[in-house]
Amino acid sequence: MMPLIFANPGEETVIRKVSGNPEVKKHLEDLGFVAGGICQVISSQNGNLIVKVKESRIALNDEMARRIYI
Repeated sequence: MMPLIFANPGEETVIRKVSGNPEVKKHLEDLGFVAGGICQVISSQNGNLIVKVKESRIALNDEMARRIYI
């Protein structure tokens, strides 16, 4: 298991765990980052990611991407 920040662009990954305080976890889950879900890193620049999850593209900063484990 590793943080989403280390995923290769274009690679589909399975979300294993979402960490953080309850408010952060709820926010990420509302965006579609749930355990067992599929996500794909579209691009990565300076630790900031654009991620495709549930047919949506979401921008995540480094801090948030490190809370999602694949």
